[in-house]
Amino acid sequence: MKSVGAFGAAAAAFDPKGLPRVVEASQSVAGRTPEDVAKDEFYWREIQLAFKLDRELINLNNGFTCPMPRVSLDSTFRYMEMINMLPVHYQGMVAGNSETLRRRMANEFGCDKEEMALTRGASEALQIAQNGLDLKAGDEVITTEQDYPRMLTTWDQRMRREGIKVTRLQFPVPATQDYLYGMFEKAVTPRTKVFHFTHITNLTAQLFPVKRLSRLARSKGIVTIVDGAHALGHFPFKLRDLECDAYGVSLHKWLLAPLGNGCLYVRKEMIPRFWPLQAAPEQQDNDIRKFESIGTHPWAIRAALGESLAFHQAIGAERKAARLRYLNMRWVNALKGHSRIRILTDTSEPPQAWGVMAVNIEGLDVRQLSTFLRDRYRIIVVPLVGGAPPNSVFDYQALRVSPNVYTTLEEIDTFIEAMEDALKNEVPESPDPVPGYPAEAAV
Repeated sequence: MKSVGAFGAAAAAFDPKGLPRVVEASQSVAGRTPEDVAKDEFYWREIQLAFKLDRELINLNNGFTCPMPRVSLDSTFRYMEMINMLPVHYQGMVAGNSETLRRRMANEFGCDKEEMALTRGASEALQIAQNGLDLKAGDEVITTEQDYPRMLTTWDQRMRREGIKVTRLQFPVPATQDYLYGMFEKAVTPRTKVFHFTHITNLTAQLFPVKRLSRLARSKGIVTIVDGAHALGHFPFKLRDLECDAYGVSLHKWLLAPLGNGCLYVRKEMIPRFWPLQAAPEQQDNDIRKFESIGTHPWAIRAALGESLAFHQAIGAERKAARLRYLNMRWVNALKGHSRIRILTDTSEPPQAWGVMAVNIEGLDVRQLSTFLRDRYRIIVVPLVGGAPPNSVFDYQALRVSPNVYTTLEEIDTFIEAMEDALKNEVPESPDPVPGYPAEAAV
């Protein structure tokens, strides 16, 4: 290794067969159930080797943004280098990949390619829908207190600017699907124009009955906007089957795409109803591409999305979801017998949660607990503290635990050991917040 120097080390780190190895590994387990494959450590070792990670840290905060596989990282650099050689020439060539990506994304996630817009993240995708809908003073939007803060801020700005009414519903965690449906049904008034809710929340992975709520909304002439930032690429479903009007996603989360990728699904019949976030020509009123009018795109990052999609397809959505649930249920089953452990996510069957779950230890401040886990065990988790109004049912503290396909059983077992240590021994006070998390990650 010394004789080949830095170039040789770089060549050894770059494995052009990374994706083919994943494909071959998946072919070797074809015919087995996803639940069976979820327990096959030989298979998942191949997946783990497809990532370049810092194994001195245990990353259980994949609900923020996820590392991309090496094949996507290498692809990003390759496209950047290509464009940089002669931007005026190569940028247009790389940009041409967008139509291929649109078709592949639509095929994988179950919609028409003319319903799939490629964006830079869920916030951009959802703000296109939120700000693009015509509303007037007095019109009502029904959302929840547990929606993503940036999306709540967007509605609040429209409320200040245009005088619309924004109703934020509250619910306990975990809640049943019937409870959530009934909560929205009871809140509807003659002025209600929009339902806005998450498919699965970023806080405690609360799953919402999207299809039922979409049907309720349509029966009353109400538009449905769904935040799917934590859903697409996380567990299997088809967009068209949800029957919602608009659905925004961050692809740098569970699809493992380069940071700065997202998508917006808009039901074809609804495209004319939404204005684009930035101006587009009138000829595009019925064209999904009007939502992509942002000026100069980060084309290299967009193009590398293709490799992340291929990586996701090589594993398979069902196998991926089963593995994520298997990893989380390993620590849930080990800890749930402790009287002070409280699981704030519905872990029942059929599955209501997969790669994101929330937990706390009664009597411990989760901010101190997260610092303890980081400092003593090198485990990275995010503390969530509910800023609840008086008498609210949403007054909680929790650690959000979110492993990923590269997470090892040893890392999950270390988390179990660390939590048992915290249960038995004193956790030192630490008033300092955990570094590295934006304010919106911990509400």
